[in-house]
Amino acid sequence: MTEYYYSTQPTAAHDEQTFSFSLLGSNLRFTTDSGVFSRRTVDYGSRTLLTALEQATIVPHKILDVGCGYGPLGLALARRFPDSQVTMSDVNKRALALARRNADANQVKNVTVCQSDGYAAIPATDYDLIITNPPVRAGKKVVHGILAGAGDHLVSGGTLYVVLQKKQGAPSAKKLMEATFGNCQVVLKQKGYYVLRSER
Repeated sequence: MTEYYYSTQPTAAHDEQTFSFSLLGSNLRFTTDSGVFSRRTVDYGSRTLLTALEQATIVPHKILDVGCGYGPLGLALARRFPDSQVTMSDVNKRALALARRNADANQVKNVTVCQSDGYAAIPATDYDLIITNPPVRAGKKVVHGILAGAGDHLVSGGTLYVVLQKKQGAPSAKKLMEATFGNCQVVLKQKGYYVLRSER
């Protein structure tokens, strides 16, 4: 298990690489490593989630990226919304170290990077946007914990955006979000990926 991207401390031999990727109109440079999710490129699910957020034309002030990995989602949003405060959390210490390095390399200052297993180290607070490309391989219990726990960390009217593949649990996630929030919309479908949105 220590080799998986959802482990606290991956033990895979280091194999760093660096690439550039354009997200939300910004060209960002990322350093990745073995033992983190989608280390060779920004994964299609994350890009689909950002497309949905761009179409929503929202202007969030406090953003939480749960399961941030090496940082593509949180850093893209922080660059897009420079007046916002973005918290990026993950359980994987190697991924978090990379997220901090990537924030520095891209001169993104309005981010905080913290280790947290789900919301364990996230205080109940006033986020108006929570996003997640959840760690599907960690299992349904972990994914559903991220979705169900979001309500305790959103302001009234705040929104949760989630990206999941249909074949990896999007329908059951939609049911859970409807039960938790009383609402859930599929705001984008793209190549088998669903972006789900619930409002508190």
